[in-house]
Amino acid sequence: MFERLVGLQVIDEKLYQEYRKGMLPILKEYGGGFGYDFKVSDVLISESENPINRVFTIHFPDENTSKEFFSNHNYKQVREKYFNKSVTSATIISQYEK
Repeated sequence: MFERLVGLQVIDEKLYQEYRKGMLPILKEYGGGFGYDFKVSDVLISESENPINRVFTIHFPDENTSKEFFSNHNYKQVREKYFNKSVTSATIISQYEK
């Protein structure tokens, strides 16, 4: 399994939930899912200048499937409609085979 640990700065929680609702069926088509999901209030140490208030893991069967998912036309439409308006920054904290 290939997994990413991601930090986001979510500025519109309601719109972000619409993004999750719209992308989840596509994610499942690729055999993906979420492992953990946290709302965080304090970031004590960060290697990124991006602010972070949400941290989660997202996993796929392998790295190629991850790349295919993020380049999927339907996913990109959902991302454009909801994610880009609800999130000001995204930080890939780590990627690894699990």
